[in-house]
Amino acid sequence: MKVSRRGMLTGAAAVGAAAVGAAGVVGLEGRSEAATTPAPRPEREPVELTWFGTHAWQLRSGKNVVLTDPWLTRFKTGTFTPEGADPKTKLVIKPEVIDKHLSTADAILVHHGHYDHMADVPYVAKKTQATVLCTETHANLLRAMRTPDELLSPVRGGEYLPFDGFTVEVFPSLHSCSGKRHTYAYPGYRYAVPPRPRVIEDLVEGGTLAFVITIGGLRILSLSTANFDPNALRDLQVDVVFAAPGGEPGITDHLLRTIKPVRKVIATHWDDFDKPLDDPGVPWTDLAPLRASVERTGAELVVIDHLQKITL
Repeated sequence: MKVSRRGMLTGAAAVGAAAVGAAGVVGLEGRSEAATTPAPRPEREPVELTWFGTHAWQLRSGKNVVLTDPWLTRFKTGTFTPEGADPKTKLVIKPEVIDKHLSTADAILVHHGHYDHMADVPYVAKKTQATVLCTETHANLLRAMRTPDELLSPVRGGEYLPFDGFTVEVFPSLHSCSGKRHTYAYPGYRYAVPPRPRVIEDLVEGGTLAFVITIGGLRILSLSTANFDPNALRDLQVDVVFAAPGGEPGITDHLLRTIKPVRKVIATHWDDFDKPLDDPGVPWTDLAPLRASVERTGAELVVIDHLQKITL
């Protein structure tokens, strides 16, 4: 069965800025006086974001590097054709492409298990020796793809994980759905290590996670689909959100009402990933609705191209 891309799109989300509380001061006569000047916010280190297409991001601050869904090996699936993706498309990994762009990482965040998010993770994990945060299903699939077990750290949502130089908070999330039946491609879970995945349908969704990465003093909400868990993210404060098209107006607007106001939303997963990474990104859809949803809240939508960097 062919699967339309509308059934497996992923996206991002958005959130707001942190506030500083004022301390109370007790006067000589025992009166409590409110401090009039808030404590200064600590100086931030610059954070460099590099986009490798789909939801593959490199976050670098000083010597610390975090990767999200590092899939750089792009191969033709037919995803964006009228016929849709062929689920029997063979999985391909191109070390020469990965080596050209990635050399080090401290953590790899797997948001869900589809091939355009996870197929390169075994190679990247072995190359960098980074800790891989993922669900148990993702871990079982990665074990089947010969990922060293000692690199895998299965999570469920609710974890607060301090690393040397940054922290990662894990939240339960949801894959975006589409069509009359509100479905997505390749659902399912793997409760034990399966046979080695060979084709794209073997990499099932396996649960979806969201992450907040605090690095260089910047809080970044990373969502891999145009959907989210409102109970998990309610009133969350962040500085930046990665958001994908496909959920507007209803879901994207709901997201931006659920979290605290955010100033900057960065578009993710908007490109036709059957096209080469070295070429400029080709949008699979019009980004105007995403921009409208973001700008209605007073935030700025930032769009960067393949291999481009932005420093915040």
